[in-house]
Amino acid sequence: MTIDKELENNIISAGQGHVLQYWNELDESSRKQLAGQLEKINFAELARLIPEYVTSRPKTVIPDDLAPAPYFPMTPETQEQKELYARAYERGIELLKAGKVCFLTVAGGQGTRLGFDGPKGTYPIGPVTGRTLFAYFAQNILRAGQKYQVKFSWYIMTSLLNNEATTRFFAENNYFGLDKEQVFFFTQGTMPAIGYDGKLLLGAKDSLSLSPDGHGGTLLALRKSGALKRMEDEGTNIISYFQVDNPLIKMTNPLFIGLHDLENAEMSAVMLAKTNAYEKLGNFCVSNGRLNIIEYSDLPKELAEKTDASGKLCYIAGSPAIHLISRDFIGRLTSGGELKLPWHRADKKIPFIDANGNPATPAEPNGVKLESFIFDALPLAGRTMVLECDRNEVFAPTKNPTGVDSVESCRAMLIERDAKRLEKAGVCVARKADGSVDALIEISPALILDEEDAAKYVKDNNITCVKAGETLVIG
Repeated sequence: MTIDKELENNIISAGQGHVLQYWNELDESSRKQLAGQLEKINFAELARLIPEYVTSRPKTVIPDDLAPAPYFPMTPETQEQKELYARAYERGIELLKAGKVCFLTVAGGQGTRLGFDGPKGTYPIGPVTGRTLFAYFAQNILRAGQKYQVKFSWYIMTSLLNNEATTRFFAENNYFGLDKEQVFFFTQGTMPAIGYDGKLLLGAKDSLSLSPDGHGGTLLALRKSGALKRMEDEGTNIISYFQVDNPLIKMTNPLFIGLHDLENAEMSAVMLAKTNAYEKLGNFCVSNGRLNIIEYSDLPKELAEKTDASGKLCYIAGSPAIHLISRDFIGRLTSGGELKLPWHRADKKIPFIDANGNPATPAEPNGVKLESFIFDALPLAGRTMVLECDRNEVFAPTKNPTGVDSVESCRAMLIERDAKRLEKAGVCVARKADGSVDALIEISPALILDEEDAAKYVKDNNITCVKAGETLVIG
């Protein structure tokens, strides 16, 4: 196999001819692998990105007109808002029943930080049964389908690293009761790692050093995989987007969906009230009339700590990366097969092949990985909407084994959510002196999706109390 001449010229013109230095040593299979990677790179774009993001360090500029973003409060504050919320809730139900909503899970990561060998979505998070993250989402979709009489489509973005293991896991578990055709897997795009000298790094003689292109790359991957076309064919135009580590997510939130539609938003977001000025959540802000997210590490101290007359943080609105995105908007952002989002620089220690062709593992950062972030689509949307939600009902990320945003905290929040649903249905649930649940409770979303389902189940099964120390599994 010989390298395509046009491709070779593009590589050399971009100053990256060194990636072919071992070409003559490679067998046919290795040449195909390397050529396949190189063919996917837009070398003209790369030549623009390197001086902007690699050989110089981009500066974060805080706009002079930056202000806290407006949002719809969790509880309506006026009669007008109360009436709007009621209309929005009913509109959300209509859209769900009409099959206008689909679900999108970003699931390209591994469970390494959890000490778990496998795709993160296969992690056993259930407080009692060890129900996996994927199982929670699948059973939510299953019950929502029964409730609204719709076969909802579920799009799952994997990575090259975990796609095979993820698809195998679903097959082994019979898609958790969903029809196989309801689940659409697609892989995240990649970007080549770049050394500080502006040269692409080789991970092996026959391979570039590649890394995922960030959660913003989800949007382009939807187009390239055919998922956008499938959505269009199915008549869905609202995509419920969430990350794989959050089993508390309200995937079918009628109020959120209805407000998104009534506000004619192209992209909407859930906001959580930050627990402190420096909580590690992006900050919803407005500049030049456009909604933005400023990362917690970039917001100046004087703004992060600024309070109003009541002592409340002015920049209180934090982002848990829960969105509704209109399909048409994604189509516009990815027209022409390119992603129209800015890039972000991450300095990393990147294993590479040295000048002698030997593998090397650096002790210090030696290059840059470029990522795009999905929240950078917000200022590009014609209209946006932000809704405040209760974090105890929608956000329990599983990022660490213990401590904040951990397996422990997630399981405790799942138990608390399930206990509250039972209590609202009239069940007496034992609690400790500190108010925490004094029992182990796990409810399958396949049986109970919301408070309405809980009330019916409790009545049908004559559940009256959960005693101290009891273990209760429903489903």
